[in-house]
Amino acid sequence: MPIHHLKGIALVVCATLCFALLDTTSQYVGPLVPVIMAVWMRYVVQTVMTTALLWPQQGLKLLQMHSPIQQLGRGLLMLLSSATAFMALQHIPVGEFTAIMMLIPLVVTLLAALMLREHVSATTWVLVGLGMLGALIVIRPQGSDFHGALLLPFVLVFINAGYQILTSFMVKTEDPGSMHFYTGLIGLAGCTMILPWAWAPMADPMLWALAALLGVFGSLGHYLLIQAYNNAPASRLTPYMYAQIAFATLAGWMVFGHTPDVWTIIGIALIATCGVMGARLKHK
Repeated sequence: MPIHHLKGIALVVCATLCFALLDTTSQYVGPLVPVIMAVWMRYVVQTVMTTALLWPQQGLKLLQMHSPIQQLGRGLLMLLSSATAFMALQHIPVGEFTAIMMLIPLVVTLLAALMLREHVSATTWVLVGLGMLGALIVIRPQGSDFHGALLLPFVLVFINAGYQILTSFMVKTEDPGSMHFYTGLIGLAGCTMILPWAWAPMADPMLWALAALLGVFGSLGHYLLIQAYNNAPASRLTPYMYAQIAFATLAGWMVFGHTPDVWTIIGIALIATCGVMGARLKHK
């Protein structure tokens, strides 16, 4: 295996660790910090970090864009994704939440077939169906235990799938660094407009520090992911994205003492297997 492919794999595994820590921190601060304040703090830190990391390399090139409308749409989708994820994590353990998020590549395939009329094999349709079944096993809504918040991860999967489809169009004309920069900037602008109605005092400095960590983990994770794809193709990296499930499950056990039961593990394994097989079929 070429050395740059190994570097890409190492970078993508580090990115998944950052995303797992982002979700774990979101679950921890969720009951303590209003959602808009937490997401706003994330985007403040993300915008500052992105500028600090990319400006020395790109300079004014970082500000260039070819499609302002697409940049705005992508930024708003990420903002909606961040807020939905923050709310969903108040109801679902971080490991199970992460496993459901791994449905995104399969749903991207589904939407590409329905919206873009792309050909999808019968095997891929079966994998999509089995992946959804795995997610239902993870959630396992039962009678009075069911509430609408359990549907938030599924809503989030489709939001992120739309985000990825839009990104796949934009990478043909837009610089990845600029896309990352404007995503943070648009999220920050959107949160800032809502912030006066959502502001609540936080006397504990630790809460501010934890909210800032959301931006650190999010920005660093996306930066590492960009660098990973600069070193190795998606077909090589995709299977390693599922390391995020292991990291998130471990973090959920260490921070919250949550241990998945046997059925949850079966559901997670089904989602991961279908995702990896779907990635292999897509890149053959």
